[in-house]
This record gives sequence, structure tokens and C-alpha cells, in this order.
Amino acid sequence: MIPWLDADSPFPPVTEALKDPNGLLAAGGDLSPARLIQAYRQGIFPWYSTGEPILWWSPDPRMVLFPAELKISRSLAKTLRNADYEVKLDTAFAEVIAACAATPRPHQTGTWITPHMQAAYRRLHALGFAHSVETWRAGKLIGGLYGVALGRAFFGESMFSRASNASKIALAHLCAYLEARGFGIIDCQMETAHLASLGARPIPRDEFVARLARLVATDEAPSRWPADAIDGHFRRRP
Repeated sequence: MIPWLDADSPFPPVTEALKDPNGLLAAGGDLSPARLIQAYRQGIFPWYSTGEPILWWSPDPRMVLFPAELKISRSLAKTLRNADYEVKLDTAFAEVIAACAATPRPHQTGTWITPHMQAAYRRLHALGFAHSVETWRAGKLIGGLYGVALGRAFFGESMFSRASNASKIALAHLCAYLEARGFGIIDCQMETAHLASLGARPIPRDEFVARLARLVATDEAPSRWPADAIDGHFRRRP
């Protein structure tokens, strides 16, 4: 039986997640900021489709990317050195999450980024917890990603591209930005070949939860990231 969460129900321990590749832990509850922040702090995230109850997951192993371990291919390195794009932070969060929702995914029909989910993360963004990294060209948004930052951990949610390498540009700049700020991990949630090609790797859930507990133990107040904090990082390299 999957535990059902009422409004005030705490999450069960992540060790009680089903022993399947995705680690279903609980159902129900809501997508309030308090509930979402509680979930991320414990290594739990929501993932469900229209018509389903809210489902909460904690996979074992957990796919993570350590910012310094991002793999940059030759073609991406060349793109990063070009001057025909700019990267901005937190200037178009609603547009980024809507674009992620509209992007077709292999072997998927519809999207888990429902209007309800988008509204929940827009609230987190307004509170300074959720962030977007945006790739722009000639004034047009061509790619990006969004996720949640708690302490020194970043929880990646989704990416999109409207041009070659546009989401990877955003990810590369995000990794550089997070590494410079002392972030220790990017949570990628589920294991995929695409994430592995970028340098992400699976680690045991108990290791992930232990790392997470240290990284989120900070009193730093959430805030919107400076819009121009990372543009030009790779072009400044010799």
C-alpha cells in the first residue's frame, strides 16, 4: 500500500519507497511551497500526470551531477566560445517552464508539467527558491532549464531547446555558476543515457540523502539570482 498524505501528513522515510527503479514513496498532499520545500530537503520530488493524484518519488540509486564533472564535448565547447548568444538568470521563469511543458519527449504523450505544477513552481520562483537559466539569441529565448535551489543543492527539473545545444549552453553556465558559489550537487532525479553523457552518475540514495542533509543546512535566505551573473563565463576563458 502506498501511504496517502493528508494536508498535515509528514512524508514517510525515503527508505520506505517501493523497490522499483523509480522509487514511488507516497501519494496525495498538495503542491504548496511548504510541502515542496519539505520534499526537496528530504530527497523527494513530485511527478505525476493529468488525472492522477500527486505522486511523490525517491529513487534508489539517485542520478546526480557534480558541477565540476560536467562533460563538455568539442562541439559544445566551440559553441560556448561563440558570441551569438547570451545567458540570463531568472528573467523569464514562466516562459521557461511553459516551454519545458510544451517540449515533446521520447516515449511520452502529454506532459507531467501540468498547469497545476507550473503554478506551484511559479510560486516557488516568486519566493526565491525556483530559478531559470535562459539561453537567448537576438532577443529570442532559444533554450533553458529550471529547478529549485536549497542551501548549496540544486534540484534540476526540466530543460528545453529551440536551437542546437541551447539547453546544454544553459546547463554549462549553471554548473560554472553553482561551482563558483560552492554548490555541491545537482539532483537529476532519474537515470538516463542523455544525463550520463553530460557527466551525471547514479549514487546510492542513502549517500545522496546524507550529502543533501549537509548541503541544505544553511540559513541563507532564498532570493532571485542576478540576471547577468553568468553570461560570458566561457567566452572569457583563454
